[in-house]
Amino acid sequence: MSQPRVFQAHAPPFCTRSHQISALFLVTATFFLTRLFDQSFPPSTCYLDHGRPSPYLSLHVAKTDGAGHLLWPERGYGSRLSLKIYVYDENEIDGLKHLLYGRDGSISTNACLKGQWASQVKIHRLLLESQFRTRKKEEADLFFVPAYVKCVRMMGGLNDKEINQTYVKVLSQMPYFRRSGGRDHIFVFPSGAGAHLFRSWATYINRSIILTPEGDRTDKRDVSAFNTWKDIIIPGNIDDGMTKAGPTIFQPWPLSKRRYLANYLGRAQKKVGRLKLIELAKEYPDKLECPELQFSGPNKLGRLEYFQHLGNAKFCLAPRGESSWTLRFYEAFFVECVPVILSDQVELPFQNVIDYTQISIKWPSTSIGPELLDYLASIPDEVIEQIIARGRQVRCLWVYAPDSEPCSTMRSLMWELQRKVRQFHQSAETFWLHNGTVVNRDFVEFANWKPPMPLP
Repeated sequence: MSQPRVFQAHAPPFCTRSHQISALFLVTATFFLTRLFDQSFPPSTCYLDHGRPSPYLSLHVAKTDGAGHLLWPERGYGSRLSLKIYVYDENEIDGLKHLLYGRDGSISTNACLKGQWASQVKIHRLLLESQFRTRKKEEADLFFVPAYVKCVRMMGGLNDKEINQTYVKVLSQMPYFRRSGGRDHIFVFPSGAGAHLFRSWATYINRSIILTPEGDRTDKRDVSAFNTWKDIIIPGNIDDGMTKAGPTIFQPWPLSKRRYLANYLGRAQKKVGRLKLIELAKEYPDKLECPELQFSGPNKLGRLEYFQHLGNAKFCLAPRGESSWTLRFYEAFFVECVPVILSDQVELPFQNVIDYTQISIKWPSTSIGPELLDYLASIPDEVIEQIIARGRQVRCLWVYAPDSEPCSTMRSLMWELQRKVRQFHQSAETFWLHNGTVVNRDFVEFANWKPPMPLP
């Protein structure tokens, strides 16, 4: 039998104290570097393998300070909020009142505080009381143009042609809009149609900051009105009875008391994803509830009944409708079911601070079928509770409260808007001279510009 080989040719003749210390240091350094490397690349959040949660799911959904306040990243934003916003007064520009109250002034502001378009009114009102508002145009970083056109149009106050003409008329009376080509002006379009409510938006406000819940509208038009570089996604408007401080109109039920695995509450609207869910509910009525919502008649759900239905499932499904965003995604956080996005082009607000993989699920709209229900059923209740708890931490970002609140839609908007502020302003119709004087094409100084001014 051959003798085992012994490898001693390169072994040191002896091991000194220095060698031992060096080896110990190397082992310790390797351990900490490995831990640091592992933390730099968090494991996948996917738990398709029999519903077992990833360890990463125990992390917080957003960074907070010692008081629990949300921390905005300093890179590109600054360490504190410092901006000034001018809000145009309804009486200073001819035509602005029509965008607020209709051609004859008959549209009530309170009537416009209902429904998904209420954010137009809320943002305007909250900016009027904001600590960041200035009454001096010359010191403003940004300019807000108030309009309730979605509500006004829905209530017959203006038609599409009148909305278009009125916007153009209003813009022609704004020297500061012309100075920057609209780049420092803010517009709100709160519905699925987005800025398309203003038919000529691509000509006149294609450089402006648009606040909208809608990130895609290419199903009916050739181009989306949302631009990820300049525009900001805002949450949909949720019923005040669910977002108010203190007891709400509906208190979430324990998971064990909920009848359904999942639900979808909405109209079919001949949309493929929604029709698939309705058919799936017929096949699995004990797992999936998909009633066709009625807006009138004896089968219409009241406010409380609607949220009771929504909260009677562990998962709230949010398929695409006329557009990619859906209010049910935001409502799900307040009835405390896990939102499941079935809209592939959806854009979500405040992605700079929120990790949506920690508070929701996004599932391919092309795979709506029994496999979706099987997947949802495989997730343990303890994991569902964790996801809901993390959603509870950040849902205050969907509440239209004053920007003095440390966690609110308006506070988040201020951070996002601060990133849009520019030191330098230009447009195709502004020019400047050696001493910094801004003039128009006819060399008239900016202070002497007289409206109305021609627009592109």
